[in-house]
Amino acid sequence: MPQSKAARAARAEIPPLPEPLAVPVVDSHTHLDMQETEPALALERAAAVGVERVVQIGCDVERAHWAVKTATEHPDRVWAGVALHPNEAPRLELEHGPAALDAALEEIAELAALPQVRAVGETGLDHFRTGPEGRAAQERSFRRHIALAGELDRTLVIHDRDAHDDVLRVLEEEGAPPRTVFHCFSGDAAMARHCAERGWFLSFAGNVTFRSAESLREALAVCPPELLLVETDAPFLTPAPFRGRPNAPHLIPHTLRAMAGVLGLEETELARHIADNSRRAFPAPTA
Repeated sequence: MPQSKAARAARAEIPPLPEPLAVPVVDSHTHLDMQETEPALALERAAAVGVERVVQIGCDVERAHWAVKTATEHPDRVWAGVALHPNEAPRLELEHGPAALDAALEEIAELAALPQVRAVGETGLDHFRTGPEGRAAQERSFRRHIALAGELDRTLVIHDRDAHDDVLRVLEEEGAPPRTVFHCFSGDAAMARHCAERGWFLSFAGNVTFRSAESLREALAVCPPELLLVETDAPFLTPAPFRGRPNAPHLIPHTLRAMAGVLGLEETELARHIADNSRRAFPAPTA
């Protein structure tokens, strides 16, 4: 049966503010530019519930410029990350040729050197949306981003969708930067252990609260608290009980509390870990 106009409107509404966290944390991955709420209001709502900062990710050249601009306008609340998304890189090459991809990578490199930028990402591999015809370009872009993070001493933020083995292979071949973050971690417990052994950060999003995500909770359960981050990936992956409605940074407390339950930790203990981990994962550039 089709939804009524009122029902559709209700599902389009951003969920209300949850009970604030006692220990402020960072949303390690969000897309304010894809959310309907004005950035200043979204940041104000986040701060009201104990989400003191966000890492704003720009996924193409235009959005990367926007991320830098927003971090400049809100220096106390926004850290920027810039890259070509794993699906953007092959699109550029397939539609406009290798030179277009090279030019975009050079522009990302220029932006990544700015002091407002703390991360190179999200980059990586996506075998869900990119077919075999685009994977060479995707991998070439990933390798360039890895090198860029190393050259500039920026944190590498990885997007990995249905590509676990290849992501790990490329990281092994290129050498992962000292600070590597698996955004919206989607691997199993064995992969979580592999990442933890290498000191890589694992960031969990609202999908860890989904009823169907038992394998993801099993992966979370084996992660050392000193390597955990929390994110929204807003406006995507809205946590339960608001799945299907737009996500926003102020919903971080729902995900963090669910994570604490899986780990058997007090909420404040996990929040302290995540606050400290966020500072270590995204330090201010020294140059």
